[in-house]
Amino acid sequence: MRCDEAIILVGGLGTRLRPLVSDVPKPLAPVGGRPFLAWVLDAIEASGIRRVILATGHLSEKVEEAIGRRWLRMTVDYSVETSPLGTGGAMMQASSLLHQGSAHVLNGDTFLQYDPFALERATRDAGCLLGIALARVDDTSRYGGIAREGARVTALQEKTGSGPGFINAGAYFLTPEAIAALPREAPYSFETAVLTPMASRGAVCGFGATDGFIDIGVPEDFRRAQSLFRP
Repeated sequence: MRCDEAIILVGGLGTRLRPLVSDVPKPLAPVGGRPFLAWVLDAIEASGIRRVILATGHLSEKVEEAIGRRWLRMTVDYSVETSPLGTGGAMMQASSLLHQGSAHVLNGDTFLQYDPFALERATRDAGCLLGIALARVDDTSRYGGIAREGARVTALQEKTGSGPGFINAGAYFLTPEAIAALPREAPYSFETAVLTPMASRGAVCGFGATDGFIDIGVPEDFRRAQSLFRP
């Protein structure tokens, strides 16, 4: 049975975006007349996700006020960090609220057009513990590239290269085994503590059937997003 639960990480401080947006968490930054998170929620609801857990931290009450407990056909629950947990710690805490053993995971400040269930199938078909959605960009230097062998990601590369290539788009599928492997001690980075070592063991599936990637984490892309999203 496919997994229709998702965790969205919305607890970041958004320091790079603070010159433009300082009074709300980064995922609530206004884009196209709506909170950016609204576009993310619309997309995953349309794909078939039916329950979402918002992992909140900084200004968590503003997220709940803006989103509420239901979004279209999805129920919405909250995992609130009382001290910074890092991406991995926030994911680990939110996973305790899952009804199913596996989960889709997304970042609340990035948007990606993809089919979560196709990512899930690809991960299972490859016999991997974790699946990662990849985005093709013109210049990987801002993000760091991805090394692959067939369907598997073998390494996450540092932000030293340049030119076109695939990057980590910040959307994942975690099997029950991957969730069980999340360290209990927080704070920690999911990318550093979990994703990198799993990739080195050949346990990460790379999924490239994606489009429309955008990251509003820096002012340049935040401004660009205004023309890409319209009510």
